[in-house]
Amino acid sequence: MTTPARPRRRDAPHAPDTPVALPEHRASLWLLTAGPTVWALHFLASYVTAAVWCAKAGTAAASLGGARTALWLYTAVALVAIVLFGWRGLRGHRRGNAALPHDDDTPGDRHRFLGFATLLLCGLSFVAVVYVTMAVAVIGTCR
Repeated sequence: MTTPARPRRRDAPHAPDTPVALPEHRASLWLLTAGPTVWALHFLASYVTAAVWCAKAGTAAASLGGARTALWLYTAVALVAIVLFGWRGLRGHRRGNAALPHDDDTPGDRHRFLGFATLLLCGLSFVAVVYVTMAVAVIGTCR
């Protein structure tokens, strides 16, 4: 089994045979789904934690108490993770010095487009986590 040949740099006069990895070789589409995945996990963990807490409490007027602390912790972790993934997307979007829009059929523009899409999805996921957390902030009991 042979490995595929990597593209050679043609713009470097001092080392024409230096292999260069294209941006797509180091990144994948998984980063694009990272923000929404963190939001979905936060949503699931928040509502399962509240449901289990309230089921064990047995009454509708029971306070969320310790579960509320866990929910705030879930939110902090999720927001930090989403910001980090968004930062990585922003770095991918700003890669190189190409002009907007990134719609050319080149590996660099595809990489910049994926970075921009990742940034936008992370922004949407950030807002979604804030909306899920609003329920924790407003509702203090199991009603």
